[in-house]
Amino acid sequence: MNPELATYGPVTCLNVTGMGEPGGSEHVSAIGALYAVAAGMGGPVGPLEGLWFVEDERPGLEVPRELWRWHLLLPLAGVPEPGLVERAREEARSSGAAVDRVRVATFTEGECVEVLHVGAFSEEYRSLAVMEAFMAERGLVPNGPHHEVYLTAFDDPQPRTVLRQPVRQGPV
Repeated sequence: MNPELATYGPVTCLNVTGMGEPGGSEHVSAIGALYAVAAGMGGPVGPLEGLWFVEDERPGLEVPRELWRWHLLLPLAGVPEPGLVERAREEARSSGAAVDRVRVATFTEGECVEVLHVGAFSEEYRSLAVMEAFMAERGLVPNGPHHEVYLTAFDDPQPRTVLRQPVRQGPV
């Protein structure tokens, strides 16, 4: 597991924002809404991604999971044509998914440290520790929410997840 530096420019996504533990009802509902609207749009989307953060002074992994906040994302090939997302929401409304929560968002992370984590989500702390050491060696500090790109299904026995942390130079 070797962390790398990478730079990411603007990306346009379908987005749902929420709070709660991964795999909890709020989280699962948001994922369903994203995919329902994406299906109605008919175009390609990237893998599911999550930006995770806490509004607490404690390190994120020390905060109870039900207090974790997130933005779930499905990257799009480009900015959707006007009205497309609204039409897709209307088509998906009968699915029962909370489609009104789905928005289009564009964001830029800039410089990031990232690593491919292979294994259980509960073991991510090991990969995060490697990333933190890599950042400390280079004088880098977090510059935005922790980012995960889910390369496999959540029930895959050997999940693969890109762990990404936007960074900036720390104080000298």
